[in-house]
Amino acid sequence: MEDAKRDLVKQLRSHEVAIAELGSLQPSRSVYQKNGNMYFRTTIQNAKASEQKKVNSAKAKLERLNVA
Repeated sequence: MEDAKRDLVKQLRSHEVAIAELGSLQPSRSVYQKNGNMYFRTTIQNAKASEQKKVNSAKAKLERLNVA
C-alpha cells in the first residue's frame, strides 16, 4: 500500500515538472509527446492539457488510496 502511494506521488511530481518545463518553452515551439510506443508532434498547449489530465488522474488515485 505504501509503495503504491509512493509511486503515485512520484508520478504526480513527474507530471507537474513536465507541465512546468512546458511552460518555460516559447509559445511558437512544437513538442513531441509520447503516445504508446510512438512520439507525435503537438503544440505546447495540447501537451500541457494531456499532462494536466495525468496529474488529475494521479491525484484522484492517491485520494482513493488515502481514503481506503
